[in-house]
Amino acid sequence: MIAVKVKGVGLDQGHNPLLLLIDQEESLVLPIVIGFSEAQSIALKLEGHLFPTPTTHDLLTLICQKLGATISKIVVNDFSDETYYAQIFLEHKGEEIVLDARPSDGVVLALTSGAPLYITDEVAKQSLPLQQLVQETLDFYQDSDDNILH
Repeated sequence: MIAVKVKGVGLDQGHNPLLLLIDQEESLVLPIVIGFSEAQSIALKLEGHLFPTPTTHDLLTLICQKLGATISKIVVNDFSDETYYAQIFLEHKGEEIVLDARPSDGVVLALTSGAPLYITDEVAKQSLPLQQLVQETLDFYQDSDDNILH
């Protein structure tokens, strides 16, 4: 497994929200297409935004705490048919409980709970060198009618 962190959220060339996970050395990036509401949840967590009442992910973390369970790690563990899959690992009374999840939900829970985030070696095969992603993005916008680099 490879430890990763959230680099941020953005839009791909088709204006779809992307979650960007990056390895600890900041050399590889794994872009994952997610929904707009999930992107907003991640962005707000990254910015440290606090709500007057718990969000869904805050509530899930609180429920785990009240039941004596801890979120030990989140793993993006599979890629199949253009879809990423994740698992949430809980510890409760000495037992490990594994729950299937969307990567975006797992990431928000990791950001909420402080749990470490990982990708499997198999999933890492879908990642790109960070410099390649940056160059492809610059090339796209330089050649685009939507040129934002004036």
